[in-house]
Amino acid sequence: MSMTQGIYTVAENIHLTDAIMRMRLLGDTSSLTAPGQFINIKLEGKFLRRPISVCDYDGESITIIYKIVGEGTRQMADMKPGETLDVLSGLGNGFDVKKSGDRPVLVGGGVGVPPLYHLCKRLIAEGKTVSVVLGFNTAAEIFYQKEFEALGATVYVATADGSAGTKGFVTDVLRTLDYDYFYTCGPMPMFLAMEKIMTTSGQYSFEERMGCGFGACMGCSCKTKYGNKRICRDGPVLEREEIIW
Repeated sequence: MSMTQGIYTVAENIHLTDAIMRMRLLGDTSSLTAPGQFINIKLEGKFLRRPISVCDYDGESITIIYKIVGEGTRQMADMKPGETLDVLSGLGNGFDVKKSGDRPVLVGGGVGVPPLYHLCKRLIAEGKTVSVVLGFNTAAEIFYQKEFEALGATVYVATADGSAGTKGFVTDVLRTLDYDYFYTCGPMPMFLAMEKIMTTSGQYSFEERMGCGFGACMGCSCKTKYGNKRICRDGPVLEREEIIW
């Protein structure tokens, strides 16, 4: 894992929904090698960095999508273009695109959606037929449906209250789909529900709250067949077959 630390400049910081923000940062992207990696942001007056998954990146910028949940993310939401952030980049292993098969399905729940965007872009560029299933509580929380469609994916939305798409959960949509392989990022209850119904191999990206972000604190372990793995260092992506639920 090649991690870089650098100063990044805010190019864009906008609301996608009431609580969801998209920020584009200009700076070194050379340490990003796979979709599903994350960055760790240092915020003024905060002891721990904030780990945020990478939504997209190119030669000069990193796009992140984050939810305003506490003081740290509120501080980020107030930042204006031109301001700078100290960022550790290139953290985590990311998704392995080689295993996708021809018809992968990408499953995102809430703030688990962003890392699937660059993954979707990569798979479609390789000629795969991609289905994307996005799960939210209500229609007001939906983001990036159109962006995934613009890439050429077939997108399905599930809302818990039925205000958009299928009423229910991502599993209600997944039961009706054909796929060769799955990639997913989202909350643990969603994973546990998926684990009961998924018919193929796949990769789970965990949203553990990390302390350090590079394997020193052991605060984010997951049980696997190969012993405890640290989500930040050995993950955040783990293969379905290795996880002990």
